[in-house]
Amino acid sequence: MKRLLLVSFCLISFSLSSQNIKSPSEFFGYELGTEFTRHHEVVDYYTYLAQQAPERVQLTSYGKTNERRPLLLVYVSSPENISDLENIRKEHLKSAQGEANKAEKAIVWLSYNVHGNESVSTEASMQTIYELLTNKSAYLENTVVIIDPCINPDGRDRYSNWYNQYKNSPNQVDPNSKEHHEGWWNGRSNHYMFDLNRDWAWLTQVESQQRLKVYNQWLPHVHVDFHEQGVDNPYYFAPAAEPYHEVITDFQREFQVTLGKNHAKYFDANGWFYFTKEIFDLFYPSYGDTYPTYNGAIGMTYEQGGSGRAGLGVITKIGDTLTLKDRISHHFTTGMSTVEVSSKNAEKLNSEFEKFYQKKNFKYKSYALNGDGDKRKALEKLLRAHEIEFGYANTKGSVKGYNYSTGVSGNANITENTLVVSTNQTKGTLVKVLFEPKSKLSDSLTYDITAWSLPYAYGLDAVASMSNISFTPSSNSSNTISAGIIKEGTYAFLSDWSSMRDARFLADLLKEGIRVRKTNHPFKIEDKSFERGGLIITTADNKNTKNFIPKLKRISAKHAVSLEITPTGFVDSGKDFGSRYVKMIKKPKVAILSGKPTSTLRFGEIWHFFEQQLGYPLTVLDTDYYKSVDLKSYHILILPGGNYKEFLNESQLKKLKAWVSDGGKLIAMGGAIASMGGENGFGIKKKESKKDTTTSKPKLHKNRQRERIKNAITGAIFKATVDNTHPLAYGYGKDYFTLKLGNSSYDYLKSGNAAYLEDTVKPVSGFAGSDAQKKVQKSLIFGAESVGKGQVVYMVDNPLFRGFWENGKLFFANALFMLD
Repeated sequence: MKRLLLVSFCLISFSLSSQNIKSPSEFFGYELGTEFTRHHEVVDYYTYLAQQAPERVQLTSYGKTNERRPLLLVYVSSPENISDLENIRKEHLKSAQGEANKAEKAIVWLSYNVHGNESVSTEASMQTIYELLTNKSAYLENTVVIIDPCINPDGRDRYSNWYNQYKNSPNQVDPNSKEHHEGWWNGRSNHYMFDLNRDWAWLTQVESQQRLKVYNQWLPHVHVDFHEQGVDNPYYFAPAAEPYHEVITDFQREFQVTLGKNHAKYFDANGWFYFTKEIFDLFYPSYGDTYPTYNGAIGMTYEQGGSGRAGLGVITKIGDTLTLKDRISHHFTTGMSTVEVSSKNAEKLNSEFEKFYQKKNFKYKSYALNGDGDKRKALEKLLRAHEIEFGYANTKGSVKGYNYSTGVSGNANITENTLVVSTNQTKGTLVKVLFEPKSKLSDSLTYDITAWSLPYAYGLDAVASMSNISFTPSSNSSNTISAGIIKEGTYAFLSDWSSMRDARFLADLLKEGIRVRKTNHPFKIEDKSFERGGLIITTADNKNTKNFIPKLKRISAKHAVSLEITPTGFVDSGKDFGSRYVKMIKKPKVAILSGKPTSTLRFGEIWHFFEQQLGYPLTVLDTDYYKSVDLKSYHILILPGGNYKEFLNESQLKKLKAWVSDGGKLIAMGGAIASMGGENGFGIKKKESKKDTTTSKPKLHKNRQRERIKNAITGAIFKATVDNTHPLAYGYGKDYFTLKLGNSSYDYLKSGNAAYLEDTVKPVSGFAGSDAQKKVQKSLIFGAESVGKGQVVYMVDNPLFRGFWENGKLFFANALFMLD
């Protein structure tokens, strides 16, 4: 009787608690969907829920953004589950480890607002958690729902603040009105203009880095990434389009269909339009749907029409009015439907998750990587972040397998410095996806790049072996050196130039006022060899540098650089330190163009490179006032990729050319190059495509997309030839694997071709159409042209793309520091 009374009392208390919880509209004092809620107000609402229903809501912050906004996670479930949350997590993870477990709860992770101006997501998240705490609390009896209300708070506030500033009152639904036209600095991306939805695997951004630590602690059964697309598009939900990556299991495919049919039931009842199996595929590994999928989840993207154009309401092309309330309803419906289906299928989700992590018989059992130690350490850092196990070979000899450099099977040497990554581990599926030489494409019509293999991205010699290579697991020991050899009276201190660590070291030296020389010829001194670009720091050059030795010690220790010392400038071979071929490195003052016509993403990649990767100051010159700036104040001007057709008119080209001729260095990237040639421009020339003069019967209209992709390159990797005697290519070998994002191509320069494609090139990985392959043959990748006293650097391919193509970054550093 007492037990019955206790249960009854709990039920009454639970009911009263639910009734006392305010809806978002009640809490904010305006109807949800009639205003955009700022991020601090969203934080306030979730804090309120955690205080009002602590037995059912657990709120935590997993970090902060660049602009110091908190990143939240909210756990919502039944009182019993919340009180036992840590045990539920541990039992669930045992499934991934192959251990006996008692896992029976469904784990559903809902991620909102990864793109800041796809702003309906966060609003819908608040309505979703309110519904789960009130009318649909039964779903939570066997389900833990994890909500990230806003992955990108900086971008969301940028958009919501802009919209609140410029909207009409009442809001204007006319799509021509100002409130439907964001400026260049839009809210889609994060602080550094990075697309966080393409950073799950590469982890270049603080939001991604902090989020993944918590994600790996849960590895949910289901993960949904809520998005928006164009205003005129109906809603998209699972199942996804082809191509699906081959590692995706039958169950993952089938459950997407199960979810999609349940969503359709609700959409049909409301007369809402939607589509499935189109556009949004499951291939590129760094999305919010694919990355979770490769970690065992049912990963999905949901796309509502709207984005930054929609505002509070907008008239579509067919004359309907799409409101923020409509958009909230749609995302709310798919979110609730996802939890409903997951709750009904909790047992199946648990059993299939366990199957996903059972040992798989992948073709390649091990990946063996040799090469520069700094590049290996850079890769180690990424592997640790993903909790991928790795180590160093504990046997010497050779191993047979697919050679990434040659593209055929061959042998590779194995030493104690060979980094080994095996697919026989918990994250084996993810290893296969990130390391495989060539990903299998079921359909060449894809949404993103089709090649990304980490050995190419990090510039390491690799072999994919069908045998297991024995290795000793790597420890996470700190990488420090003794600075004891750095002392007064030394003639010179020497360092190699081969990696981004060396570039960061140099950047810090220059910022501290330490003078550094570089060698333009290889040299040997006291049995130690240095290649082109090697750094020479002499005491004589720094006799007027205050605290020279203490600064050098501190900077060397910071970057774990072990300097060689020499008592003489007389080399055994090569050029002596006083030679005209051993030149002082200038401390450049660098500026970058921002605003239209530049791409926000391309600008952001460079901005982030300077501030977060290289650690070197950068001045941002906006096009609003660029014409009034005296470029003589800067040594280097960077033009990010973009559409410069109108901006680089005859007068602007003349101004740039005069500045370069007077000693300036212009770095033009991607689309910026297209408007720099011609009679009044520089020496770069577009490659002319050979026209097909053969006659053939007309193409079918339905095949028009297939015909277009013959001339497309969707993020494929090509093997380029490198002239490493050119300063732009110091630190590289004879080859470079470049990630080519399109078919733009330019003729070789008369001189200064640092990296280029030769005849009959084909991609070593990824898709390139037959016509596009012909177009990029014998074309420039990176080069430099002398103009008067200055230089123009052309970067046709983007070495800073999404911040993850690690092996390309030294080309950019060379353009800054090595190229005179």
